[in-house]
Amino acid sequence: MDSLAAGSLERTEVIRPAAILEPRVAAYTLSTLRREDVATGGVWNASASVWQRFDKPWNGVGGTRGDSRLVGTIAVMYDAPARHEVTIYRVTITAAGTEGGWSVDTLCDDALRGTGLTLASCPRAEMPSVPKADPFRRRSTA
Repeated sequence: MDSLAAGSLERTEVIRPAAILEPRVAAYTLSTLRREDVATGGVWNASASVWQRFDKPWNGVGGTRGDSRLVGTIAVMYDAPARHEVTIYRVTITAAGTEGGWSVDTLCDDALRGTGLTLASCPRAEMPSVPKADPFRRRSTA
């Protein structure tokens, strides 16, 4: 699902099926994002639920954002679907990101660089099979 707010350059895409980073790839990615933290000269701000990419390191007073602009956000779940795995399930590109030429794929690919994966090549979550019969259909008791 892709949505673009009317008159806005911000774009949000739900990743379906969700992309899964197996433990080795997840550990490498998280290590890279920590090394590239915006407060220490990098461009990433990673927390427990989102990875944010900025156009440049934070340069404000006392380690604040300053004139650095948010390019996009990757929503993630740690330890899902299994321990030490990471699920990428939603990505938002801000107006500044769109103006800078960023897309959902390029943002995710930047976070994954060095892993040998891109968003397009990531393993995907298993989708449960759809029941053949309508589970809410009333059954005859006769």
